[in-house]
Amino acid sequence: MIVLKSFTCFLFILNVMGSHDVEVKSEEDLGVKYANRCEVCKILATELQSRLEETGKVHDVIEIGYSLDDVKPKKRTKYEKSELRLIESLDGVCEKILDYNIHKERDDSTRFAKGMSQTFKTLHGLVDKGVKVDLGIPLELWDKPSAEITHMKTQCESLLEENEEVIEDWYWKQQGNVDLKIHLCTKHALRNTDDSCLFEELKQKGDSAKAKTEL
Repeated sequence: MIVLKSFTCFLFILNVMGSHDVEVKSEEDLGVKYANRCEVCKILATELQSRLEETGKVHDVIEIGYSLDDVKPKKRTKYEKSELRLIESLDGVCEKILDYNIHKERDDSTRFAKGMSQTFKTLHGLVDKGVKVDLGIPLELWDKPSAEITHMKTQCESLLEENEEVIEDWYWKQQGNVDLKIHLCTKHALRNTDDSCLFEELKQKGDSAKAKTEL
């Protein structure tokens, strides 16, 4: 059995072994590194903002309130400015984290992203070529959420519960004026702590080459 000590070593071994059978440990065995509070807040704010942008496209007018005798008219309001929109946007927002994968080839907060990681792209590519790859789990479970991702969902739920009033305040008073990540994370959830992860972005493949050319 091959015991891998690092992600770089892992990819190197996969590359040099060519068509031979490969028995490796799972990514978690290379070292589980759970999300920190900044990373959790960043993903929560990103997913909630995305959900609000979706629901903001609905231009329905809804009726709210009720009357026992049905004589008094119900109040009519735009859905995009309603409490219902906020409730529906918050509902299941942390479940969205299960759509993410851990990309261990990255060192910063961009390691949490949607799409298959480079590790598993490599592994799937080997399987497609007929190489036997043993992770100790069935092939159909390879793409299930990792320990970091499932734990991050729990972290998200806790952070959301702690900051419901903060989000409500932003929704009614600051939406459109202040970025949700700044209001929720920098000003509240991460107050007086490191919020640098909020500004980390995934570098495109051409960025490094472009930088060298400019130098």
